[in-house]
Amino acid sequence: MNRCETCGNEYDKTFEVLKDGRRHTFDSFECAVQALAPTCEHCGCRVIGHGVEARDRIFCCANCAQAAGEKALQDRA
Repeated sequence: MNRCETCGNEYDKTFEVLKDGRRHTFDSFECAVQALAPTCEHCGCRVIGHGVEARDRIFCCANCAQAAGEKALQDRA
């Protein structure tokens, strides 16, 4: 059995994710998100959707980007 790198659980149905040339082992998507998803620069939540990016900063939405001073991003055109 393999061990989840986030929670340490030994599980016979783990899966691997390859990111930036490194292999990661998890027992659930929840653990994978916790370990690999970026966090919003403004509110700190995990960005598990597309999010928005401005000047190498990642935000969960345009509202958080605007609150952090990024005025060009919009949720709707």
